[in-house]
Amino acid sequence: MVTQTIEWDPVLLQKYNISGPRYTSYPTALEFSEAYREADFIRASQRTPHRPLSLYIHIPFCHRLCYFCGCNKVVTRHQHKADDYLEALAVEIASRAALFRNRTVTQMHWGGGTPTFLSKAQISTLMALLRQHFAFSDEAELSIEIDPREIEADVIDHLFAAGFTRLSMGVQDFNKEVQEKVNRVQDEQTIVALIERAKRVGFSSVNLDLIYGLPKQTPESFAFTLQKVIALNPDRLSVFNYAHMPAHFAAQRKIKEADLPDPQQKLTILQQSIAALMASGYQFIGMDHFARPEDELAVAQREGKLHRNFQGYTTQGDNDLLGLGVSAISMIGDGYAQNQKGLKEWYDAVAKQGTALWRGVELSGDDILRREVIKTLMCNFSLDFAAFTSHGVTFTDYFAEDLALLEPLIADGLVERSEKGLQVTSKGRLLVRNICMCFDRYLRQQTRLQQFSRVI
Repeated sequence: MVTQTIEWDPVLLQKYNISGPRYTSYPTALEFSEAYREADFIRASQRTPHRPLSLYIHIPFCHRLCYFCGCNKVVTRHQHKADDYLEALAVEIASRAALFRNRTVTQMHWGGGTPTFLSKAQISTLMALLRQHFAFSDEAELSIEIDPREIEADVIDHLFAAGFTRLSMGVQDFNKEVQEKVNRVQDEQTIVALIERAKRVGFSSVNLDLIYGLPKQTPESFAFTLQKVIALNPDRLSVFNYAHMPAHFAAQRKIKEADLPDPQQKLTILQQSIAALMASGYQFIGMDHFARPEDELAVAQREGKLHRNFQGYTTQGDNDLLGLGVSAISMIGDGYAQNQKGLKEWYDAVAKQGTALWRGVELSGDDILRREVIKTLMCNFSLDFAAFTSHGVTFTDYFAEDLALLEPLIADGLVERSEKGLQVTSKGRLLVRNICMCFDRYLRQQTRLQQFSRVI
């Protein structure tokens, strides 16, 4: 049973607010190598031929540039570019589907960019193409990200008719000054109307994304946003920490550092957000995610069945994940693979060979063990040593060095160790990434830390 209390210790939060992975995978993408080839991908697909399949479709186009964004995107107003993209995507889909013709798709997510950059006709074309090449379960969970600034209300009806059951909408902040500073001005009533329409037509779940740490945000202004969001009653909420990394993301150079809230303000915003959402009945899933207690994510966590992958928390962790489109990442068998990150390079690769593999990694036995440890801690906030005997190891012996690294965190009260296992405390739940980092063999090369965002 996952404890639902969170103890707030600002001294420890400041102490452990260092850079580190979000652990949507282990090893992280920093370990991907171009030595991973197509033959490796094919072998990986053959190792787990009976696993259900999740699909991730990357649509890179956006009508406008949001300055905070670190996603792989192409900003354009030219709709014909989506036609060109779908034409190439059809080639990749046909090539990849041949490896998975005996699999059943139980989950699919369209991300970006902005998937609703596509017109209704383009959405229908892509959905028909996917259904032509893959066998979808009648109960498949289909989700899509939408931009409320660039969507007609009847597109919601079209998405539902196409088979989508879940949608995720980026709200970020309702304060107009904040919206102007990040070039994402959006109408509040449009968002309200879209959510109401989605629920009315039959969407089973609506997720809203918020970001704290944006320019001109204050604890008072973000409390205003939270009040409005809670009134909308979404099924799930993501409250992301804005990571200001202008050296990595050119668009962020348009944000003035002087306009950003200071570290203490960010902590206050986070504390207020967690308190407000939990007081309103949301369950803190972990990291930045909240869900209504009846939501399947919350139920899965209480039952110890929650998983984590490149899309974040999920109930379908036993699936293989096939990524399609530019920069998309797959998790097949015991390996990860990523498509070409640049749009031109992706087009060229698909034209030449039908696929666009760029790099990847095949997991070692040690990687698989550590992935299980990290996933278990991220999802359940506890770990049973005995569960690892099925892997042929005695946990305390195999991870002796890692447990030694954990000792300072135990001393600070973030995690408790007993003869049977580990338990993340109410004080440590916000710092679970730090706890997981003790089991990350690759982070012992300290230069790795510079590539990640801060924990809070």
